[in-house]
Order: sequence, then C-alpha cells, then structure tokens
Amino acid sequence: MIRPLRIRTSALAVGAAIALLALAPSHAETDPALSARKAAQQLAAATTRLEQARGARDRVSALTETIHAYEEGLEALREGLRASSLREQEIRTDWQLRSEEVSRLLAALGTLQNGPVALHLMHPSGPLGTARSGMMISALAPALQAEAEALRRQLEEVTLLRTLQESAKDDLAEGLHGIQEARTSLSKAISERSDLPKRYASDPHQLRELADNAETLEGFATGLRLVDGPGSAPEGSTFPEAKGQLPLPADGTVLRRFGEADASGISRPGLVIATRPLALVKAPWPATIRYRGPLLDYGNVMILEPAENHLLVLAGLESVYGEVGDVVPAGTPVGMMGGAAPEAEEFLVESVQGGGAAQSETLYIELRIGQEPTDPAAWFAVNKE
Repeated sequence: MIRPLRIRTSALAVGAAIALLALAPSHAETDPALSARKAAQQLAAATTRLEQARGARDRVSALTETIHAYEEGLEALREGLRASSLREQEIRTDWQLRSEEVSRLLAALGTLQNGPVALHLMHPSGPLGTARSGMMISALAPALQAEAEALRRQLEEVTLLRTLQESAKDDLAEGLHGIQEARTSLSKAISERSDLPKRYASDPHQLRELADNAETLEGFATGLRLVDGPGSAPEGSTFPEAKGQLPLPADGTVLRRFGEADASGISRPGLVIATRPLALVKAPWPATIRYRGPLLDYGNVMILEPAENHLLVLAGLESVYGEVGDVVPAGTPVGMMGGAAPEAEEFLVESVQGGGAAQSETLYIELRIGQEPTDPAAWFAVNKE
C-alpha cells in the first residue's frame, strides 16, 4: 500500500507543475523592436531637418524645431532601450521560474519511471483514479514540448533584444552628434539675429550696477522697475488669459513647488524644474527681455516681461540669448541649461539602468505680479499631483 500512495503523490506533483506552467507569464505588450525602429526614424527625420535648417530663412526657428526633433528621437531611443532591458530581465526571471517547473516535471517523471510497470496501473481510489492519472501523465509530454518551445522563443527574443541594443549605438552616435551641431548652429544664428523689434533700450551700466548691488531677487525686481520704468509688453498680449495653459520654458519635471523647502531647508517662491543637460529654455509667451546675465546666487538669469506689471524670472541657465529690450515671440530660445552631453556609452548605460544624470540640471521659475511673487504652477500646464 505504500508504493501506490507514492505514485499518487507523484501524480499530484505532475498535475500541480502542469498547472503552474499554464499560468506562466505571456509576452509583454510593449514591443522594444518597434520602439527602436521608430526612434531611428525620428533621428533620421531630425537629421533631414538639420540639413534643411542650414538654408532656412528663419534659421533660429528651424534650428529650434530641429533640436526638439532630436530630443524627441533621443528620448524615444532612451525609452526603447529601457523597455528592451526590462523585457530581457522579465524573460530571464520567467526563464528561471519555468526551468524550475520543468525540473520538477522531470523529477516526477523519473519517479514514475523508476517504479515497477505494474504499479503504474494502480491507484488508491481504484480504476477511475487510475484512468485519471493515466490521462494526466499522457498530457506530460505535450506540456514539456510546449514549454521547450516557449523557452526557445524567449531565447530568440533575448538575442534580438541584445542585437537591438548593439545596433542602437550607431543611431545614438549620429543623433548625439547631430543635436550638438544643431545647438552650436542655433547659438551662432541667435548671435547674428538682427530682426527682432526692440521695445526700449536700457542702460547696460545701470543694469549691471543694479545687479551688483542687489541683495535679493525681490530687491532687484523693484530696482529694475525704478531704473527702467514699468516697461511694456508686446502689443495684443493677453497673458493673464493664458493662465493655467502656458508650456513650461524647458522640458522637465517639477522638483520643488512654490515655497517648498529643499534639503537645506531653503524655500523660494517659485518652481524648481529638473531638466536634462543642455536643454533649451524658451519663452512661453511673447515677451520683452528686461534683464539677462548673472544675478546673486541664481546663476545666469533671464527676466521676461510677458505683460504689463508681470515679470517672469528664469534662473540657473548656463547661456542666455538675446539682448535687453528685444521682443521675443513665444517659443523663442532665450537660453540653454548647463551640463554636458553624454557619450554614447554613457547614454546607453543610463537608458538601460534607468538612472544616471538624465535630469541633472535645475531651472528656477518665478513669476512676479507687481512686487509680489505668485505661484507659477497656477499659470503653467504642470502636473497638479
């Protein structure tokens, strides 16, 4: 009676293992291969834009769009590489789990094969149990075959993902070279631009003296109005009506909100945005440049006047574009963040691991109405969570 009981236990183990195999995870819904192809197409389109921008009448606008196209392509490539890495990890984990189930199946099969043939026909519950056990055992071979085929497909997918990651290096190198060339061309085009209207001309010596003597941003903003007067925004401006709909000056994520203290306990009446290195900073609304240059501990600062009695402060830039008094259209680059473009290998590592200095730069945004700062989050289309 002991041997039939052992056979029953082995049969139950086989059934449990087959059930677990049936519950094995299926392929991920995302397609890293498709993402990689789309990213390559976007980078190729950006390269075409760069060629066209060289002869464009409005080179600043054309190059700005080109850089944006490169950024989108590189971001798509980053996401594709990240997805392929996650998929590979998922396959390897699934592979390990399935291998354990196959091992249990083989062990159960070995247990059955080691017993006398006559005992295979016995079951403690009688003929009906014996018949059921036979049906379960007959399903074992197809289950093993199906599992072997699934493992083979996963191995092929891992090989494909590895190939995609290797082939992405060429697209990546070209994309990084192209966006750097576009940034250099944009800086040159902006320095040569002479078609912007000027609202008024400020005395640069007065502005420099005011900046040197200012103790706070609030004091500088007050002095700016006293020295230069209230200024004037572009005609036809309806800036207050755009409240809540303005695009952020740079692509990024909100790091700290209005009045939120940082790790040092310092709070500022504005937004801190985490951006990627060398991100373009653009005017979110037609505005007059009231000040540009270093200020206090804010780094390079760009102060825009999008409407009368409104000042938009953008701080922490590496480079600032334009001259005081220029009237810039919405979407015009007014500066660039600092940092260094990653090398191809570094980009690959950051993308696959999902870490690194992807958003290592910080842009400070402050909006002042009259002499008082107001929460910029109420004006810009940012995540309200």
